[in-house]
Amino acid sequence: MSQVNRYTDFSLQEDALIDGGEHVLCAYIIRPKSGQDATEVAAHFAAESSTGTNVEVSTTDDFTRGIDALVYEVNDIGQGDHEVKIAYPVVLFDRNIKDGRALIASFITLAIGNNQGMGDVEYAKLHDFYVPPKYLRLFDGPSKNITDMWRVLDRDMDNGGMIVGTIIKPKLGLRPQPFADACYDFWLGGDFIKNDEPQGNQVFSPMRETIPRIVDAMRRAQDETGEPKLFSANITADDPEEMIARGEFILEQFGDLADHVAFLVDGYAAGPAAVTTARRNFPDQFLHFHRAGHGAVTSPQSQRGYTAFCLSKMARLQGASGIHTGTMGFGKMEGDPADKRIAYMLERNEADGPYYRQDWKRMPSTTPIISGGMNALRLPAFFDNLGHSNIIQTSGGGAFGHKDGPTAGARSLHQAHNAWYYGVSLLEAAKEHAELRGAFESFPESADQFYPGWREALGIKG
Repeated sequence: MSQVNRYTDFSLQEDALIDGGEHVLCAYIIRPKSGQDATEVAAHFAAESSTGTNVEVSTTDDFTRGIDALVYEVNDIGQGDHEVKIAYPVVLFDRNIKDGRALIASFITLAIGNNQGMGDVEYAKLHDFYVPPKYLRLFDGPSKNITDMWRVLDRDMDNGGMIVGTIIKPKLGLRPQPFADACYDFWLGGDFIKNDEPQGNQVFSPMRETIPRIVDAMRRAQDETGEPKLFSANITADDPEEMIARGEFILEQFGDLADHVAFLVDGYAAGPAAVTTARRNFPDQFLHFHRAGHGAVTSPQSQRGYTAFCLSKMARLQGASGIHTGTMGFGKMEGDPADKRIAYMLERNEADGPYYRQDWKRMPSTTPIISGGMNALRLPAFFDNLGHSNIIQTSGGGAFGHKDGPTAGARSLHQAHNAWYYGVSLLEAAKEHAELRGAFESFPESADQFYPGWREALGIKG
């Protein structure tokens, strides 16, 4: 059954749809199965995503036809792929019965739902979407971001610079006291520590024993350095009540240091319900969106699902204070320098995506969190590409892999940031700072890549 007549309208103009403000616009890359017509497939895709099915049904009425998702553009881009743009009426998306607010789960269900398994589609992937103001205002958005961390750290509130962070290594296997000792050692030189995504309440490191020791380590490090410190505690769980119990226990233990602690949620693995549980129940805490597992659908090798750009945009809508955005090709993880547009979409009031320009209407920003194989030597090129250093950066191996230990590793990261900020070459800075010099010796592969001739410049043999 052809659905082209009902679910396509190529007379629709994108600018007019945006000005009208009644539709969420989605841009996909779709490959129809061999022998299938692209427009037919796109129409079927829109039908499956909204009001249609594979046959005519007797319950369809004039109102139902008025809220169809409509394909308004199909472009052949070669190799069998097509750009397909679909306009979804805002009224299609589910709302809370208690407060009328929007649900990101509903957006995913329609825009990236059953259409992923259609028989006439080889693959389909969402690459960008536009949210009109009337729908945008129904999302929570962030309650906290990097400015709140700068406030705790007593930094400039407009340009406070990189927050030097780490992930305790190894990611699993440390008992409570060794874990707390590792935190203390890093905090003597750095700012921020996060639980890694699998850390939580393991039997060998139960939360009720580990968290009090972390609080003690933070207090001792603050006393010794005279500087505030930050910790991101993983409260991820399948059960919202368990998440709330974890969060309340952590706040009870941190006490007067409550604004020094963020709550980490594995936002892809545990889903929108977990993110919203944290956002709604703990609005005074920085909500740290960890995206572990997202590569299953966002990786360029995966041609179904949605991109990392779309995941980040959804995270801002849900209220993430910060989300991991990758290293943009400067670390060990998959990425590209062009990924900086993800950071711009998170942190700016208006930004261009691959297909749509989004006006966030002053919704608070989400902070890019950078991790994955970074060390002091990789930071300047990363900052040059991004254009600023107002990020949270978590180096695991880049701190704990330093030849002189995590305190020196943390200091080397601060020194690299300051050198870049003040326009000093890293090699010149390394001549004045033993920790930064030690980073060259600790990470020779990075040094060879970014600073050829560093051994001669620093007088290092071998």
